[in-house]
Amino acid sequence: MHIGNRLAAVDLGSNSFRLEIGRIEHGSFIRTEYLKETVRQGGGLDEERNLTPEAMQNGWDCLARFGERLAGFKPAEVRAVATQTLREARNRDVFLSQANTILGFPINVISGREEARLIYQGVAQMLPQSNERRIVIDVGGRSTEMILGTGAVPQVMESFRVGSIAWSNRYFPDGQFTKKSFAMAEIAAKAVMDEALDAYHPSRWDVAYGSAGTVGAIADVLVAAGWPAGIVNQEGLDWLLDKLLAAQSADRLKIAGMREDRKAIIGGGVSIMRAIFDLLSIQSVEQAAGGLRHGLICDLLGATANNDDLRIKTVQRLASKFGVDSPHGARVGQVATTLFTQLVASSSNGLVVDAERHLRKLKWAAQLHEIGCHISHSDYHKHGAYILDNADAMGFSLSEMHRLSLLVLGHRGKLRKLEAVLGEDDLVLQLQALRLAVILCHARREPDLGGMTLQRTAPGSQVLQLRCRGGWAEAFPQSAYLLREEVQVWQRTPWSLEILGC
Repeated sequence: MHIGNRLAAVDLGSNSFRLEIGRIEHGSFIRTEYLKETVRQGGGLDEERNLTPEAMQNGWDCLARFGERLAGFKPAEVRAVATQTLREARNRDVFLSQANTILGFPINVISGREEARLIYQGVAQMLPQSNERRIVIDVGGRSTEMILGTGAVPQVMESFRVGSIAWSNRYFPDGQFTKKSFAMAEIAAKAVMDEALDAYHPSRWDVAYGSAGTVGAIADVLVAAGWPAGIVNQEGLDWLLDKLLAAQSADRLKIAGMREDRKAIIGGGVSIMRAIFDLLSIQSVEQAAGGLRHGLICDLLGATANNDDLRIKTVQRLASKFGVDSPHGARVGQVATTLFTQLVASSSNGLVVDAERHLRKLKWAAQLHEIGCHISHSDYHKHGAYILDNADAMGFSLSEMHRLSLLVLGHRGKLRKLEAVLGEDDLVLQLQALRLAVILCHARREPDLGGMTLQRTAPGSQVLQLRCRGGWAEAFPQSAYLLREEVQVWQRTPWSLEILGC
């Protein structure tokens, strides 16, 4: 990845959309511009978990303004991610298809644990270098992330579906503040996060940090009232609760340091913070300067190498967890990447975009193609696809994991299940290379590929030809039979496969 002297990060949060722009000086990132808009998309999910037309339009309008500021940036200089609201939204693809075009850059929906990793990375890089044991807490609009780490290294990461918008809508729906509603909200929050008690026990950390909007909003109010800057403590939370109860409603709330856009969701935010303090016996939290968008900048500064290292470790972890035959996965991956490289060579005129990236993902799909065997040997490709679609995989976005799941789902059997995506050339070429590699490695040993080539009959053609040397079919009759069966499978799609020499 080549990056210039400027970088930008876009964070599509449940409450706010944020854009961070800066330049690189002596290897460090210096902010030059920061834009934040309270979109509150997290409040725009209907009962069916679909984004309403109004919520989508508000998001698109904001991204249009961000896109104007990003005009002229290169793809390698921008990273945009979306979090819990779009993780939940059933119609997120409808929103994203237009949002990507409006912003001018792809928006990746990331898992909760990947969000947690990025948050910790952003917080750590804004703190002095230290080996202190930290807990980082980020209360967002629809989720709360907790991370344990030492220095710059995150160790335990989790995301809980508890957030200031969701809790305000549920327990303070009319903006009314009562002792009963706060008690119910705190009990519910602790019920969701109760499992955190063991993993994040006070004995496992020395200093607590709070990131993002909720902690910042509470800290602003407390400092305006004379409390120490940058600290949220139990006494301050108790004082703020009394102020909210005295006001009785968000509309009547008049308190120094409280922004207007925070009043409607402060009830949910305060109740969640009080629940966390009580659950983990926290006395005070230090306000952190860094957050998710700074973690994105760190990833961009690290360029591709570090992120690929993280993805490789994630793939290895999944393979180990589900007892995959790793030597066989590597064997299939080697054959698949060899065949795909040949296809790329016959697809000139830019028909295969970013072939190196596709090769990496093809290799990972090959390593994980048997991941579902741990569950059942029957239809293991379906189980494998489900695992990948639902796994928290650090370094990967949800769309990237879905791409891997499609390859795993389609590596064997009929192709009707992938009918909707057979119009994507790059995916079909990856899929064909993977399916042929699985066939050629069916005996679970190194196949003889001498004299074998796979290519398109012409650039852009949907006809692929696999050529075998003379005598190959006689030497490997079972493989030849499986290849002829594969020809029949592709005849039921817009694509076709021709086997020459078999």
